Amino acid sequence: MNQAEVIYTATDATPKSTPEPGVLRQVLAFNPHLMLVRHQFTKGWIGARHSHPHHQLVYVTRGHIRFEAEGKSWEMRAGDSVVLNGGVEHKASALEDSEALDIFTPYRQDYA
Repeated sequence: MNQAEVIYTATDATPKSTPEPGVLRQVLAFNPHLMLVRHQFTKGWIGARHSHPHHQLVYVTRGHIRFEAEGKSWEMRAGDSVVLNGGVEHKASALEDSEALDIFTPYRQDYA
């Protein structure tokens, strides 16, 4: 990788959004191939079941969430992670105030 391909993102310089009640989203570093997103969830938040074409890695940094996919359910806490392929239906909910880092490939144009 040459220097022209390096993209630096300062956390305090990236805006936060509220795509739905109970969720705070902050898009961090990304390029056309990869995206890092911080999600903060309020206790009691229940996300809609959905799918997208992007592969996703979820890493819980704080709190306690329930993650559901392919008829299975996992209670995830800080340090736990899950990877799912694009097209897999899934949903999450916050069992307490929580934070997760999501990595998507390729990047999500709808988040950028």
